[in-house]
Amino acid sequence: MRVRWIRERVAAEGEREGRPGGGNGGRVRRLVRGLAGFALAVALPAVLAIGGAPVTKAAFSQDGFDFWVDSSMGPIKSRIFRAADGNTGRVLYALDGLRARDDLSGWEIDTDVPRLVSQYNINIVMPVGGQSSFYSDWAAASNTNGQAKPYAWETFLTQDLPNAMRDRLGFSPVGNAVMGLSMGGSAAVTLAAYHPEQFKYAAAYSGYLNPSGLGMREALRLALMDAGGYNIDAMWGFPWDPRWTRNDPTHEVNLLRANGTRLWVSSGNGIPGQRDQINAPMDLFHLVNAQVLEAVALGNTKAFQASWDGGGPGNATFDYTPVGVHSWHYWTDEVVKMLPDLNEHL
Repeated sequence: MRVRWIRERVAAEGEREGRPGGGNGGRVRRLVRGLAGFALAVALPAVLAIGGAPVTKAAFSQDGFDFWVDSSMGPIKSRIFRAADGNTGRVLYALDGLRARDDLSGWEIDTDVPRLVSQYNINIVMPVGGQSSFYSDWAAASNTNGQAKPYAWETFLTQDLPNAMRDRLGFSPVGNAVMGLSMGGSAAVTLAAYHPEQFKYAAAYSGYLNPSGLGMREALRLALMDAGGYNIDAMWGFPWDPRWTRNDPTHEVNLLRANGTRLWVSSGNGIPGQRDQINAPMDLFHLVNAQVLEAVALGNTKAFQASWDGGGPGNATFDYTPVGVHSWHYWTDEVVKMLPDLNEHL
């Protein structure tokens, strides 16, 4: 009944709003608060698998290759699929979700996106690892799980990795694109805001684009503890620390507008579709998780758009699907939709 309430609330709000960008900022912000707070109250700790349903077997592809780069965190592996035409100027970084694994990226495990991107004559780079990191530079190492060194993912993605790819592969370190789902969606937009020369295009699918919003800090605290035992205070400090707003895309719209960043932002609504099959009891558990997570992502995305629309028309596409839960097949569909636009702007 609680999940049904969320679906009905989202559907009703969508009908009242009409088309995306309709100028209903106050109502949208109230929806964000209601959804985030409600999901926090009724769905945690059961629904902490931000980043998609669990998988049991990695889908390794021989079309890609491992690319190791040293960093302050130690050696980091990325998986790279070269553009079909061999160019070195068109580069897309693909970021994973909260439960990012240490062997392969979820984009390679659960989707055919690397091959699709390479066929568009775009090189795709998938950093491996970074569980619960939000791909940011942390204030300290987590003291709850024995983390040896603080995460420094922003530095890795904007200095170590692009410089190594330039020197060893000839890849251009400027004019790139970055995309991500869930945790990675938030990071993609933040990276583009603060590193505009490197990232001229950013895409966020089901992203948590308002992490400093009401109820989100508490939800993320529980999520990070569940996904690796990380202490969120080591990430961006205490709630009043400016790092929280610095890593909140909803607070970065003026930077993105000033940079001229091209954005593609999407979310489902928590309503399952025909492909969301229930064949076993655990399937129902994961589906309910995915429904609630997507409802929260929708609220976050609407909050981001309300902030964006406050500045008038801009260089962004917002795509809200009629059905969709927090799951890889919906994110794959969105990449397919986005690729022609990326191809045009990259």
